[in-house]
Amino acid sequence: FRFFGRAESDERLRAPARRALERTGLAARANVPAASLSHGEQRQLELAMALATEPRLLLLDEPTAGMGQADSQRMVSLLAALKGSFAMLLVEHDMDAVFALADRITVMTYGRVIATDTPEAIRANADVRAAYLGTDA
Repeated sequence: FRFFGRAESDERLRAPARRALERTGLAARANVPAASLSHGEQRQLELAMALATEPRLLLLDEPTAGMGQADSQRMVSLLAALKGSFAMLLVEHDMDAVFALADRITVMTYGRVIATDTPEAIRANADVRAAYLGTDA
């Protein structure tokens, strides 16, 4: 028996990892140490690691947090391209990202749900506008 082998030599592990790097746009950076990647690329790598497990449900906790506008837009585009591949549950404060990605939105403030609906209905909801979008939104 060989319980602890080298993962790099196991094609059953390498193939899903390679596919995940391709799906997240990191295939060309596959040999770069994670610590040398930019913040946005590190977030893409985190997503690739999750994708390599071939999830049926992907839980995302603020996937655009700490990113500049370009990296944030890249992540939103990447997640939009993955839409339909599996179910996604997104916790996010960037409302532009939420509206770009969600089919259904639940909005909470101070620990309580104030609305659950489609993006269009959420955008028009007075309570949501006051809490998150500003009353002029």
